Amino acid sequence: MNRATAAYSARDLIARKRDGGELSDDELRWLIEGFTAGEVADYQMSAFAMAVLLRGMTPEETAALTLAMRDSGARARRGRSRRPRVDKHSTGGVGDKVSICLAPLVAACGVAVPMIAGRGLGHTGGTIDKLEAIDGYRVDLPLARFESIVRSEGLSLIGQTEDIAPADRRLYALRDVTATVPSVPLITASILSKKLCEDLDALVLDVKVGRGAFMKSEADARALARSMVRVGAAAGTTVTAVLTRMDCPLGRTVGNALETREAIELLHGQGCDDLLQCTLELGARMLLAAGAVRSRAAGERKLQAAVADGGGRARLAAMIAAHDGDTRVVEEPDRLPRAKDVTRLRAGTGGYVADLDAMAVARLAMGLGAGRARAEDAIDQTVGIVLQRKPGERVAQGEVLAEIHLPRGTTRGQALAARRQLDAAYRLARRRKQPPELVIGVVGGTRRGG
Repeated sequence: MNRATAAYSARDLIARKRDGGELSDDELRWLIEGFTAGEVADYQMSAFAMAVLLRGMTPEETAALTLAMRDSGARARRGRSRRPRVDKHSTGGVGDKVSICLAPLVAACGVAVPMIAGRGLGHTGGTIDKLEAIDGYRVDLPLARFESIVRSEGLSLIGQTEDIAPADRRLYALRDVTATVPSVPLITASILSKKLCEDLDALVLDVKVGRGAFMKSEADARALARSMVRVGAAAGTTVTAVLTRMDCPLGRTVGNALETREAIELLHGQGCDDLLQCTLELGARMLLAAGAVRSRAAGERKLQAAVADGGGRARLAAMIAAHDGDTRVVEEPDRLPRAKDVTRLRAGTGGYVADLDAMAVARLAMGLGAGRARAEDAIDQTVGIVLQRKPGERVAQGEVLAEIHLPRGTTRGQALAARRQLDAAYRLARRRKQPPELVIGVVGGTRRGG
């Protein structure tokens, strides 16, 4: 069809949404197809995004936009495989390396995990950046090889390729520079357009809430969770959204290679309690949604068994090999790249860690080079922060609170400034304060045993 003679006009659709009107499925699909083809201009799509940010969308519009964006490119197909397929997605936090340990554990329990993951942008880290800390690991595999690895190894983690939801990739770039990222309909469409390309039976979402999350309030997080559950249902995919707290970094590391190492250590039975809790909670929900267990408790036991018997490590090694990576890191995490220069923050007084500001830690990590302000920015895999003490833990005067892994060429003055910045993120108290529960609530999903 010649779009120049089509029945719709981008200008008219933008104006209607600007004025609070509703667009039909056909109109939204026409708009996305035209944008993907280059026939709807970037400036027009930017105006549309701003209209959505200000006026919102109905659940029906959000579903139509998501499916149109999903259909803008290629989609994975499971073929004849009967293994249930479940993926997980996090809305982004500080120190969130869960996917790297979660996916192999779930795969070891008999559930296929096809995961199209993202890169870090802004203060949040990205799974793809962390995986690239493994020597040789390829994140840019074509869909056919991605599917082949899922069938043979039970899991595959790749980045968004050129042919996966291209409308989302182009629209997100515009949203990032036009201040239209924080829109529930646009976030929903961005996340689910990629995930629904994976031919899933179910999807489990980790919706982060707090200072280190995009969603600062529980009310906003629940609104996003409900939106994604509704759109998943419209697409025939069961979506479970778990709301988890993100006021303090998750685990003890922030920074790409450091986080990859910590995720691997969890598969060896080591690791921070909150990281393990988050992994077990999300993994059990994935197994429950797949019908692999009858209760969440049974799912957690099954995942713990996959840690104890080495099943998770075996699945991770098999996936790394299939992605041309160095499998030795699974048994020898010290092979991951590390910074040569490390400075240590020591406690000026004794007591208990009462608070640790996730956003302040994230800003420091970004300043070191662990994150990117723009999509084209390069990152330093080696830099980051190791948190030796977290909320609820005791520290004596002079003991190390945290290590800062510095980029090459850091001066003494810069190292001192980094320590001061991290020190400001900590708050100590004389008495121990019990940290709040990690899991805030659950929206949607299966109710069996949950």
